[in-house]
Amino acid sequence: MAQDDYYSLLGVDRQVDASALKKAYRKKAVKYHPDKNPGDSSAEAMFKKVTEAYEVLSNEEKRAAYDRYGHDAFTRQGMGNSASSSAGGQDPFDVFRDVFGGGGGGGGIFEEFFGGGSGGGRSSGRGSDLRYDLEIALEEAASGAEKEIRYRRPATCDYCGGSGAEPGAKVTTCGTCGGNGKVNVSRGFFSVTQACDDCRGTGQKIEKLCNQCRGEGRVNKTNTIKLRIPAGVDNGTQLRSTGNGEAGVNGAPSGDLFVVLHLKDHEIFERSGDDLFCEIPIKFTLAALGGTLQIPTLLSKATLKIPGGTQSGTTFRLREHGIANLRTKRKGDQMVKVKIEVPKRLNSEQRQKLEEYAFSCGDAENPFEESFLEKAKRFFDKQ
Repeated sequence: MAQDDYYSLLGVDRQVDASALKKAYRKKAVKYHPDKNPGDSSAEAMFKKVTEAYEVLSNEEKRAAYDRYGHDAFTRQGMGNSASSSAGGQDPFDVFRDVFGGGGGGGGIFEEFFGGGSGGGRSSGRGSDLRYDLEIALEEAASGAEKEIRYRRPATCDYCGGSGAEPGAKVTTCGTCGGNGKVNVSRGFFSVTQACDDCRGTGQKIEKLCNQCRGEGRVNKTNTIKLRIPAGVDNGTQLRSTGNGEAGVNGAPSGDLFVVLHLKDHEIFERSGDDLFCEIPIKFTLAALGGTLQIPTLLSKATLKIPGGTQSGTTFRLREHGIANLRTKRKGDQMVKVKIEVPKRLNSEQRQKLEEYAFSCGDAENPFEESFLEKAKRFFDKQ
């Protein structure tokens, strides 16, 4: 039996965009929803059809397949032709809730359209999490540290203990919502849940509000905590301080504080993962003759052996002189790149000795390396 065209079912053309498609489906879904048409099997069948049509056309891949092959696209894939099979076994009412924003727990088009919503009044839930950005030195990241940080946050009101009531004031269960903080409200043929207006979502009726927090149960305060920073942290590492976020309303649990670490630039070292990189200048005599020298590491010193004939730009590896990994505790390496310094000024004796060396080894006549001379000769021979 021939099936209805999906675009015709929703009353849209084939060039419809996602926004207009959703709007068209909403109108059809409201019109044919079983709650509005109790006992009308034809309306329920139509509701399933428009839901099936929307589920296909709102998916880019399915829509492209439908535009090319029609309903055969889904038969070929073994998906069948029913509303449940084309939706991959999904309840068509779930698609309906997705479009109207009622399936994810609050907000959305559904509540805006019918005037419901879970907003309004206070929430008696857990307090919000907070973020604090902290800058630390590279040495502190490598060895660990303890820091004291100060920040402002909504904290539990000391005067009322977070109850929101004046000391001695009578606090009773809200009779409207039965202490639940939420009520069901009918909007035409739908029923939505929203915060109770009488208790503002707290589930309690307070005879007299606290004059310090105005019934909120919390006030803004400066909080000071000591934070232990473990060895091995890096840029972007987040540390959680449990219970040091915003206090919950009316005595509800506090959120957490997340401290995001940022490493200061170091004057000697650069970090890459667990490895450290540095560049050190050495005298050309040391590079030529070889020798040893003391070089800085992040937390101490180390001896580096320079072989005779070392070239500028050579990189040496000092194993396990990097940073210990935060999880494995294995240390990275320190990479040392040498840069050969050429003296800018020579006295007469130094100049004489260098000139003697240049003539003795032929540098005065051939100032380039032999390999470069060969390349240059081949280049000029081509001209």
